Amino acid sequence: MGIIVQKFGGTSVSSADKREQVVRKIKNAVDEGLQVVVVVSAMGRVGEPYATDTLIGLAREISKQIRPRELDLLMSCGEIISSVIMVQTLRSHGLDAVALTGAQAGIITDYHFNNAHIKEVHPARILKLLDEGKIVVVAGFQGVTGDGEITTLGRGGSDTTAAVLGVALKAEVIEIYTDVDGVMTADPRMVPQAKPLDSLTYQELCEMAHLGAKVVHPRAVEIAMEGRIPLRIRSTFADGPGTLVADGAPIGSIEIRRDKIVTGLAHLAGMALVTIQSKDDLNENGMVLNVFEIMADSGISVDMIQVAPYQIRFIIDEQRMDQAEQVLSRTGLDVTIEPGFAKVAIVGSGMRGVPGVMAKMVKGLRQAEIAIYHSVDSHTNIACLVKQEVMSKALQALHFQFLN
Repeated sequence: MGIIVQKFGGTSVSSADKREQVVRKIKNAVDEGLQVVVVVSAMGRVGEPYATDTLIGLAREISKQIRPRELDLLMSCGEIISSVIMVQTLRSHGLDAVALTGAQAGIITDYHFNNAHIKEVHPARILKLLDEGKIVVVAGFQGVTGDGEITTLGRGGSDTTAAVLGVALKAEVIEIYTDVDGVMTADPRMVPQAKPLDSLTYQELCEMAHLGAKVVHPRAVEIAMEGRIPLRIRSTFADGPGTLVADGAPIGSIEIRRDKIVTGLAHLAGMALVTIQSKDDLNENGMVLNVFEIMADSGISVDMIQVAPYQIRFIIDEQRMDQAEQVLSRTGLDVTIEPGFAKVAIVGSGMRGVPGVMAKMVKGLRQAEIAIYHSVDSHTNIACLVKQEVMSKALQALHFQFLN
């Protein structure tokens, strides 16, 4: 009997009506003869008494500072509540289910509170419960250190939980349920013409996730890719097949093919462009190393990096502008930081080795009268920096150019 891992986000479990839709998805898998492991995110939202933000707010009424260890204890509660409520819902439908915390599910992490990394998974308890005919509901986003400290996995942690369990259990598929019909060619809020994709490769989805697509966390995609477990991105509230994510090898009757150069678009808003100028060669005076060591020591992530003898350019999150300006002033170099930018990117494994893709991208943006301020590329994506005020227009132009 095969195993399926189904992950449901907070939106999917936030109300009784929505949880009924979740039960329907789980029951469909059971009826297909599959053993089901369910991973749930926290169901609470700001203002509700059991919401994670509400609990954190209660603690901060006493003191603004919460030690990372105690903060993880607090943040793990939301998913535990969600898992128990989901079990109660399943049992009300006559389905035998049991809830497990991340620790009880055998997820062992390092000691990086609030952003722990999973070291290993011991799935014996889950396998035993599955063999007993139970549906196992696991609280996402959390694990435990070797000596029993509760940890949380950081942003996208429930996706990561689903992925590591899928690999450890050698599942047939990992299903990530959201409130959209699958991975879209672009964000439909930016590009009304966006449409769902039937399939794409792990690498394409990973690139899109890193470049701003919110449908699944990139680490979860990387884990599934390492274990060669197919992912399927589906809607909790619709019956469509969603988007199949694999490595291009045949899966059942489906084979992922890359006929199009570009699979989809992604974007990141709220970026600032940093430009550093010097009259002296920045390579010879050691300032290239100095600049990037300063940024690293300050915990500021840099992207779209361009280094030349007399100029360094890169982008950072706008929220780190003041800090970046302060630490870079120590270099004595001419530093300007300009906010109001967005990164727009085309993604597709089909562009590897194909000439003219950049020319086509520039043509699409030029026809829309959109200026390019910076660009970077890899084998599977090309990203351009544009003014944020024209980001939606840029995405629509690129969608028309490559995906119509």
